[in-house]
Parts: sequence; C-alpha cells; structure tokens
Amino acid sequence: MKIFKEGGHRLFESDPQTAAVVGEMLIDLEKNGMDAVRRYSERFDGWNPKSFELSEAEIAEAAAKVPEQIRSDTEYSQANVRKFAQAQMEMFRDIEVEVRPGAVLGHKNIPVRSVCSYIPGGRYPLFGSAQMSIIPPKVAGVRNVYAFTPPVKGGGYYPATVNAMKTAGADRIFILGGVPALAMAAFGMEGVEPVDMICGAGNKYITEAKRQLFGRCGIDLLAGPSEVVIIADGGSDPALVACDLLGQAEHDVNSGLALICFDEGYAQKCMDELARQIVSLGTKDVAEQSWSRYGTVYIAEDIDEAIKISDDWAPEHLELLVRKADQQKYLDGLRNYGSLFVGEETTVAYGDKTIGTNHILPTSRAARYTGGVWVGKFIKTLTYQRCTAAASRETGEVVYRQCVAEQLPGHAATAKMRVEKYK
Repeated sequence: MKIFKEGGHRLFESDPQTAAVVGEMLIDLEKNGMDAVRRYSERFDGWNPKSFELSEAEIAEAAAKVPEQIRSDTEYSQANVRKFAQAQMEMFRDIEVEVRPGAVLGHKNIPVRSVCSYIPGGRYPLFGSAQMSIIPPKVAGVRNVYAFTPPVKGGGYYPATVNAMKTAGADRIFILGGVPALAMAAFGMEGVEPVDMICGAGNKYITEAKRQLFGRCGIDLLAGPSEVVIIADGGSDPALVACDLLGQAEHDVNSGLALICFDEGYAQKCMDELARQIVSLGTKDVAEQSWSRYGTVYIAEDIDEAIKISDDWAPEHLELLVRKADQQKYLDGLRNYGSLFVGEETTVAYGDKTIGTNHILPTSRAARYTGGVWVGKFIKTLTYQRCTAAASRETGEVVYRQCVAEQLPGHAATAKMRVEKYK
C-alpha cells in the first residue's frame, strides 16, 4: 500500500466543552421543564410559540404549500423506504424450541412503545431525513413516534419537512430543535410520554445529548461527520469519481474522504478532475477544507489489499466503482461499512434521499460493530422459558450442584426446593 495523498481519518472525538454545555442544559431542562425549553428555544432559535406541537390544521396548511412535484417525489421516496423496511420485517419471527423433554425456550419480537424522531433542518430543509427515522419504527410496530424538527431561524418551519413527517407516519409533530427537543422527549413534557428511544441525525450538540441520555432511553447510534470511501479500479470515469467525492466533501469541513486506486496515474487523473470541479462548486468553501484536511488517496497492490484498507476505515458509505467482473469478490470480502453502493450506476445521494436504504449510518469506524438504522433497531427480542415438573427436577439438580460449586447458597436453595417439590 502507498499513500498518494495524506489526509486524516475522521474519528469521533471527545469534546469536553460541548459535553459540559449539553450536560448543564439537560440538568436545567429536567429540573425546570417547559420553562427551560421555552427559554432555550427563544435564545437559540428566536422561537417561542403558544404550542410547539402543530395541530392537524397547521399540518394540512403546511402540506398545501408544498409544490406538487416535491410532494410526488416525497411519496416516491417514502414508498421505497417503506417497501424495504417491510421486507426486512419478514426476517423476524417468534420461535419456540424444546431443548430437552419438557424444557421449552422461546423468544418474542416486541417493538418498543415510543420513539423520538429528530429531523435536522435549521439551516437546510432536509425533509428526506423524515422517512429515515419515522418509517422504520412505524413499520416495526412502534405505537407512538414523536417527530421533532427545528424552526427556520427567526420563526416558522419548512412546509416540505412537515409534509414529509406527516406522510412518513409521525403521530405528533413538534417544531422544536436541539437539546430541548430531545429533553422534552426523553424526560416527558407537554403531554409527551418519556420515550423509549431517540433516533435521528443532528449536529454535535444533538449527538452529545444522545450520548448523555443513553441509558435513560435507547438511541439509534452516535453519528459523526459524513464519510465516504471510493474504490476505483480505473474502469470508471475520473470525473465521476471526483464528483462523488465532492458530493460528500460538501457535507462538513470534517467529512472523511478516501479514494483507493491501483495506479498512480489514474489516481492523479481523479485528483486533477476534483480540482477542476471544485472551482465551480457552490459549496466550495466547505468541500475544499474537508478534502484538504481529510482527503486521503491510497494506491493498493490488489483487490485484497483494497478490501483491507477499506475495512480498516470502516466507512459510513462505501462506493465500488469497479468492473462488474470483480464486484462479487468485493461483496464477498468486505465486512465493515454502513451502506454499500455497488457499481457506478448508484451513488451515496441515492441512499441519502430516495432509493430505500437508510441514511442514518455508523461513522468513526463504528461500522466494525453495528449497521445503520433499520426496523430491527426498534424491536426487542425477548426470551422466555417454561418446564414440566420432570424437566424442572432434572434442570434443578444440575443448577443446585453448580450453585454450590460457585458458593451461592441462595441460588442453590431455589433449585433444591424445586428438586424436592417435584420428586
């Protein structure tokens, strides 16, 4: 392996200042409830309406303002997400097995009761995020999905986001952003039950609030700045490779970007093309910083080494811009990625917006141990057991001996009593 362009691998970092700010806010919000919610909302967003929750009439009014093409495209995208989530649900089944005569074990798949879905959007109308954190829990069978999105700076909200939240299946919709939104849901305020889980992307304050609230309620995952790794073997147009790198570079000045090639000449063509395209990119200021600071280009000796480099990165998004004849080898060998985009016919933006896979994905090498958001995130697989009298006696004899050996007389007594009872 050779590093053709040096760049940092963007990892989740400890941020004591953000942690302290969020911690103080959460203490205040739990103690002072809606008074604190209103104070922070006014302070950060200039937003303090009579009610943060939208009425059905307000939701309908917002939807009516959305252009027909956007409404149609939203329905198209949400249909794909819903269909994929419904297919994923088919893998879940309750089971029961008799491991020994009279000893029956089983498990049931039960959805959590309530979820807070956070849809970012204080700066941009990211209405595509609504389907990613609302549809999977609703398909999983979650009873109550409370959807929150921040107001537009200075007041109001994006009609397209409200429309998307409603059509995705949100049970209640709130215009409230940041840490106060998560606190309202986690602590239970203004008629919202304390939720079982928080789901959705956001800025560093949202991520830190999720981290600190974990335990009180569940979370989907901790998402850092966006990442992409592209493996390109020379068969794809360098202009396409550069375009896809820039598509993620514009997310954040800390976006993680890596290109894995097999030839220095081809790598240089991709870099030259990126330099050409970035000049006219509307988000040049952001993309230029992320590429300069975190863009890395590797030259791999062969496919196996390319797979090894990628698995070490464990990227949020992984694009395979490689020959069709080699795609299966990559599919068989790769283990660590949030979502995989196979062939130049697809790209990260497809997964972000429309095609149906989820865009809430692991970053900072978390793909080594978890996948992204899907219906399974909202389902608890719970076990149970039952025994006949004879099976209880047989099991109890083994348990009694083991408890004695482990010097746990209280445990041993529970088994011994059953052995004697069912003689």
